[in-house]
Amino acid sequence: VSSDAPTRATYAKTHLSSTATYCGLHTLLKMKQTSKVIYILLIALILFPFDRFGLPVISAPLALLCGLAFALIFPNPYPKFNKKTSKYLLQVAVVCLGFNMNLQESLKSGSEGMLFTVVSVVGVMALGVLVGYWLHINRRTAYLISSGTAICGGSAIAAVGPVLKANENEMAVSLGVIFILNSLGLFIFPPLGHLFEMTQQQFGTWAAIAIHDTSSVVGAGEAYGEEALQTATLIKLTRALWIIPLAIATMFIFRDKTAKISIPWFIFIFVLAMVVNTYVALPAWFVSSMVWIAKRGMVVTLFLIGASLSIASIRSVGVKPLLQAVLLWIVISVSSLFVVLETV
Repeated sequence: VSSDAPTRATYAKTHLSSTATYCGLHTLLKMKQTSKVIYILLIALILFPFDRFGLPVISAPLALLCGLAFALIFPNPYPKFNKKTSKYLLQVAVVCLGFNMNLQESLKSGSEGMLFTVVSVVGVMALGVLVGYWLHINRRTAYLISSGTAICGGSAIAAVGPVLKANENEMAVSLGVIFILNSLGLFIFPPLGHLFEMTQQQFGTWAAIAIHDTSSVVGAGEAYGEEALQTATLIKLTRALWIIPLAIATMFIFRDKTAKISIPWFIFIFVLAMVVNTYVALPAWFVSSMVWIAKRGMVVTLFLIGASLSIASIRSVGVKPLLQAVLLWIVISVSSLFVVLETV
């Protein structure tokens, strides 16, 4: 009997371990299946036309909040789909928005913010590099955070990163910092605009200059009003074109003249859509359809961006990179606010 005791004990331990593993895998599988159902259901709710039943549709800030909550509770069931769709759906939404904008009126309304856009891009890049040096942040990380703040958030980082040969950690830290502040901007800018009693044009100009990513700029503009949305989109896309000269300058600064430059071609298609809408009599149903795709597409994009968050990406953000990004954001937000209130 005594010789069988160790064998029974070993068997019992092995059985318990196998049971625990099975239960763990079963729970994980069930969690993934649940996350798929909730993921699809949330997208369906965002697209559902509640306004036809006299109810408010899901707004851009609420969609982003749903995405963030989903990411913190469930694993993303479709990470590759989420990443690609959020990128291309944003571009489609922006192009569709162009079919509701008059080229001449848009250029007139956005012209006041163009000069400050040029000054702010150069100023933020210079200040960002200096702050990064002062805080002893990795040179490439500081440069990426400065690029994201100066131009258009994650799109600028994604374009500049390969040019300066940033590694995975440097890209993750930079994108994580910008993502956090970009999300905050969507929530706090519209209330601040109302607090300062800004006009539609003033808010659109301010949001385009001070908020990092195009998605949150368009989301904030939509939350504030139709004119703010159009002004913010035009100025932000003009700002995004700075990716090209910045990438070229980066090649020389980091001494790599063989790197490929990513050009945001969808911006030119957006301009073409504005030209068509200005000089061609488009059917009303077509324009209204394009506007619906633009607005709902942008809201879905914000949900997908929120759902892409991970605990690992938050943990990867150090105190110093976050401090650099916050300082730059405060400088550009406050300075642009004063300039917009006085000149626009």
